[in-house]
Amino acid sequence: MDWNLSPTDAIKLQEELSHKLILNPKVKCRLVCGVDVAFDNLSPLSISPSTKAYAVCCSFSVPKLNLIEEVSEIVHINYPYIPGFFAFREGPALLEAIKKLHSDPDLVLFDGHGIAHPRRFGIASHIGYLLNKPTIGCAKTKLIGTYKEPGIREGSWEPLIFEEDIVGAVVRTKEGVKPVFVSPGNLMDVETSVRIVISLARGYRIPEPLRIADIKSRILRNSKLQPRSSVSS
Repeated sequence: MDWNLSPTDAIKLQEELSHKLILNPKVKCRLVCGVDVAFDNLSPLSISPSTKAYAVCCSFSVPKLNLIEEVSEIVHINYPYIPGFFAFREGPALLEAIKKLHSDPDLVLFDGHGIAHPRRFGIASHIGYLLNKPTIGCAKTKLIGTYKEPGIREGSWEPLIFEEDIVGAVVRTKEGVKPVFVSPGNLMDVETSVRIVISLARGYRIPEPLRIADIKSRILRNSKLQPRSSVSS
C-alpha cells in the first residue's frame, strides 16, 4: 500500500478501513509477538531524508514467555511524527520485520493504540487489519478518551471512554506505577485485551514482549548493527 499519504488522505483511509475491523477475540495465544521501533533521531519531531527506523519483532511462548525468535529490519522513512498517524511512520518498517518471522504468532502486541484513536484505527488496528491477525495496542500515554483512575493494585483497570463508547482500558500492570492504555486492534475485544496484557506484565509496567522489543530496537539503533534474524531452540 501507499504509506506516503497526506494527512487528509490518511484520515479518509483510516475512516474507511476502521469499519472493516473485527472486534471479536479469535486467538489461542500460545505465541505472542511484541514489536517496537526506534529512530535515528532521539527527538521524534526531527526528521530528515537520512532518518532510519529500526524495527524489532520478538516472539515469545505463552505462558512461560521464553523468547523463541527475534527479527529486525532497518528502513529509511520520510513520514513526519504526527499523533494519530503512527502507522504511516512505523508501519513500513514493522511489516518488513514481521515478514522475516519463521514463527507464526497468534497475537501481535504494539506500543501504540488500537481503536482508542480519533478514527478508531490506530497502528495496532492498521497493521492488524493488513496482517489479518489478532492485535492489541498497549500505549504509555493516552491519545483520546476519558477515564477514572484505576485502583492502585496490580490488575486494576477502568474503561476508556470516547464518544460514549468503551474503546479501551486504563490498566495498572504494576502496583505503584502509572497505568498503561490498552485497546483492541483487530480480532480482539477490550476485556480479552486487558486480560492478555495483565498476564504478560511480569513485574514491569510494560508487558514483557513489548519491553524486550523496545530494549532490542534501541540496542540495534545504538550499535548500528545490521538487521538480524534468530531462532531460539
